[in-house]
Amino acid sequence: MRVLVVKLSSLGDVIQTLPVLHDIHQHFPQARIDWVVEEGFADVLRTVPSIDRVIPIAQRRWRKQPFSAASRQGWQDFWNTLHEVDYDLVIDFQGLIKSARVARGARLAPGGASVTYGNASDLCGYEWPVRWMLTRTVPMEKTIHAVARYRSLAARACGQSAADWLAQASTYPWPMQAASKPPVVVFAHGTTRPDNEWPMAHWASLGMRFIAQGCHVALPQASSTEQAWANDLAAQLGDTCEVWPKLHLAQVQHRMAQACLVVGVDSGLSHLAVALQLPVVQIFSQPRVARAGPVGCAHQQAVGGTHVPSVDEVWHMQAQVMATAPARPLS
Repeated sequence: MRVLVVKLSSLGDVIQTLPVLHDIHQHFPQARIDWVVEEGFADVLRTVPSIDRVIPIAQRRWRKQPFSAASRQGWQDFWNTLHEVDYDLVIDFQGLIKSARVARGARLAPGGASVTYGNASDLCGYEWPVRWMLTRTVPMEKTIHAVARYRSLAARACGQSAADWLAQASTYPWPMQAASKPPVVVFAHGTTRPDNEWPMAHWASLGMRFIAQGCHVALPQASSTEQAWANDLAAQLGDTCEVWPKLHLAQVQHRMAQACLVVGVDSGLSHLAVALQLPVVQIFSQPRVARAGPVGCAHQQAVGGTHVPSVDEVWHMQAQVMATAPARPLS
């Protein structure tokens, strides 16, 4: 069976879709799965051995100059690559017109189907015209965690019981790695949503507590704004705080995998930390915990949601997380 996953963005949503790979292969061991994703996230998916083809798309870039020769050629090259394979099943996990357009454009094998959501769920993106763009839609619960929503859609698209698939724990593709010495705590502070932010003063106070315990603090950054913010925080924390250079996501993944703990806002990098099976404290300054927070692991917990959490709340939660974290060798 040839399956095409269409999940274009954003990073956190792409990461939270990854458990469907294990689910599909568990029930269809011979399945070969391709994935269409925005070009900026493609290098992370290329580290996943269970994906046959990662097919980058650059809609974010092409739509800035939709009629330029480069954009037209980019679209043509993308369609040519996509059409190299006929699919038995195409699943649009995004439920937006831009993703349904891609799913609709894929070539189906005889008897094949393209599938997306039949309705919206709370706090999840959905555009109703997709109901008529693909060959089949499936109903979805109104209130459901993002990971369960993706896994449920995959099960129903494959003609199986969502309850049976969801009875098994979510499985991500990367094994836990050895931790670095001295211990490094990664602050995944970056976010594109202002309502996700946590105050600089809180990060500085939290960083001082970790440093006092002998930890180093690492600050990823992916833009000039994030770099300036990270530099300001590092200046307050001193030499035991390192601002990482701007890296490809696969490089960030490699460095983060060696951390002893990740503290992050509701962002792609903190969701990546969950997928890497690391001890994680996710800070929610808005009520999205039920939709996006970590589930199923004592060493991965959320704090906040109904309020902006205090430094003490985060500190107490990290102690709880570290007390339950599985033992890891030191690198």
